[in-house]
Amino acid sequence: MITVQTVIQADRATVWACYTAPEHIINWNAASDDWCCPSASNELRVGGRYSARMESRDQTMGFDFEAVYDEVMPIERLVYTIADGRKVSILFSTRDEQTTVTIHFEAETVHPEALQQQGWQSILDRFKHYVERVAT
Repeated sequence: MITVQTVIQADRATVWACYTAPEHIINWNAASDDWCCPSASNELRVGGRYSARMESRDQTMGFDFEAVYDEVMPIERLVYTIADGRKVSILFSTRDEQTTVTIHFEAETVHPEALQQQGWQSILDRFKHYVERVAT
């Protein structure tokens, strides 16, 4: 398992909404400025599907990130299985008007674990910046 984490200056309800609503997901779900997320859908229930299109801004590369929810505890926890069978858990916790988002995910075998951690952390950092702009 690989872990990434960030602390966001926003209440947990705002963080949850920005993490789960497709109209927000498309604004932060990319690892770098030369990638984007042109579309997303999210059935936020056990057995529901999550899908996000990830592609380079020049549209020369892209893929669909898809998963099915195993557990949904609103504003607390999400657990899903990615289409390739790997598990991911996302925890939302609050302390002193800050929300910590912690993601644990199973590594895939194609790319080095350090690169995977860097990519997921970059997406989470973009999420933090997006939420803090929305919350103000």
